[in-house]
Formats: sequence, C-alpha cells, structure tokens
Amino acid sequence: MAVTSEATTVWKGSLIEGSGDVHLDSSDSGTFPVNWAARSEGVRDTTNPEELLAAAHSSCFSMALSHALAGAGHPPESLQTTAAVTFEAGRGVLGSHLLVSARVPDLSEEEFEAFAEDAKTNCPISQALAGIPITIEAELA
Repeated sequence: MAVTSEATTVWKGSLIEGSGDVHLDSSDSGTFPVNWAARSEGVRDTTNPEELLAAAHSSCFSMALSHALAGAGHPPESLQTTAAVTFEAGRGVLGSHLLVSARVPDLSEEEFEAFAEDAKTNCPISQALAGIPITIEAELA
C-alpha cells in the first residue's frame, strides 16, 4: 500500500526578508516557522528545510536499522540516530552525516557496523538523497 505524506508551506515576502510556516498536514502534528536566516546563517529561532530533511533521514535510517536487526534475530534495545545535514548558500545541500549509538544484545561491533552500513545505503531517504555524500559513525553503547 502506498502512503502519501503532505506538508504545506505558506511563505510571505522575499527570500531574504520573508518568512513562512510549514504545517505537517498528514499528521497534523505541528506547524514550524521557517526563514532564510535559519538556513543560511544558522539562526536557531526557526527551522529550515535541512533540519526537516535531517529529521526525515534520522527517523528513516533508525526504522531501517531496527527492522534489519530484528529480522536477523537481534532486536535493538535502543537506537539513537542524529543526522547532520549541511547546506551552503549557492551550493545547496552538501551531505548528510549519520551518528548512531545503539544497544543491541549479543551483537559484535563489526556485525553492528555492517547492519548500520546496509541501512545507510538502503533506507528510502538515503536512496532519495543519492546525489549527496552520506557518511556514518556507528557504535554500540
């Protein structure tokens, strides 16, 4: 079954002086302000497209890794994934770096790293981001 997710942005004004709000329509779980300063200067009072992309990447990766581990008989006790998406004005999105820490009983560090690398390559958001470098640091806690 295919599922379509939706979000709507209402933007007012020019790129530099303007601002907008992003509403997560499908879940109705929030509305977030966005502006150019958050994207280009690192101003932290609003979100930006790269932060939303990082949220999508970290959650998708965590789901893929959890599924693969459980399917191999190693359900994780916990996974924590941070995705750091880098943007530069004039160049665009430069990459996504995944930082993963997990508690997985009876699994070696080498085995875990192999599962993490596979999830990095094969989660749907990683595949959608195929045009940028994706790096990973993964460790068992």
